[in-house]
Amino acid sequence: MQKKILVTGGCGYIGSHTIVDLLDYGFEVVSADSLFNADEKVLDGIEQITGHRVVNHKVDLADRNACQDMLDAIGHVDGIIHFAAFKSVGESVEKPLMYYNNNINAQINLMDLAPRYGAKFFIFSSSCSVYGNPEELPVTEQTPLQKAESPYAFTKQIGEQIIQDYSKVNDDMKFVLLRYFNPAGAHESAIIGENPINIANNLVPVITETAIGKRPQMTVFGDDYPTRDGSNIRDYIHVMDLAHAHTLSLKYLIDHPDAPQVDIINLGIGEGVSVKEAIEAFEKVTGQKLNYVIGGRRPGDVIAVYADATKAMKTLGWKPDRDIDAIMDTAWRWEQRRTSQS
Repeated sequence: MQKKILVTGGCGYIGSHTIVDLLDYGFEVVSADSLFNADEKVLDGIEQITGHRVVNHKVDLADRNACQDMLDAIGHVDGIIHFAAFKSVGESVEKPLMYYNNNINAQINLMDLAPRYGAKFFIFSSSCSVYGNPEELPVTEQTPLQKAESPYAFTKQIGEQIIQDYSKVNDDMKFVLLRYFNPAGAHESAIIGENPINIANNLVPVITETAIGKRPQMTVFGDDYPTRDGSNIRDYIHVMDLAHAHTLSLKYLIDHPDAPQVDIINLGIGEGVSVKEAIEAFEKVTGQKLNYVIGGRRPGDVIAVYADATKAMKTLGWKPDRDIDAIMDTAWRWEQRRTSQS
């Protein structure tokens, strides 16, 4: 029987790409998105790619009554993939209460209400930011978590702890906590991609927006870090590789009744790429020269973090198929398409 999956933040960047992958693998999908930083037009792109029209429920999940009304309207759901969170490190430093309210309350409401509607599987969108400035690289799932460097990162640490505590006293649901590294790129069709309503903060859209002229220049925040070229190092994972890991996580829980109640899995390609190297990759793949300047360090940024993805490969049978060049190629084609349509 086809499983119905609720994707929160379904009109957002990772959510929309994950919906495409879920539909490709035979799941029924319904979206919940407040549209605070997303646009329902992405549902047209999803339909164009997959042939399926997904319904979005516009809802603030941090509002418990609104969350319950949404679940009443949807009825039965088999599982939830929970993306709906604010995610800008810098903004979280400036507006911590907004981040604590949205990111934590929405998760609590969903976890409390969803089992009444049949949900047995919960995939939590966590982050490599939970590791802080790690004592070892690459980080494994056993790497000790350090002090969170931003309120955003702390909301992910709290979210993980909420799941751990809840699972000890309630066996209604099984959980996979996916610690993402740095999602980037777009669907190969260039029909959907990263399209934030508010100002983009992630490196790759900042690069493409600068290259196409939406920004006069971009800033590399710090070139005096203790790294090989002085800039931050991150693990960039193609959004469609990341999306597929969510589908595989659901299948893993569905097919393995003996799976642990809570499993934690890193999602990255296992390689660190510096900010300067990412710029070089973009220039090489696209032939576009990028106008950038070196600025000071940005509050909340960690020095370097990249994944050991062994567990994802062994547990989920997952492997990343796309590298930084594919990320830059798809991101650039998407930027050209969305700019031509605006």
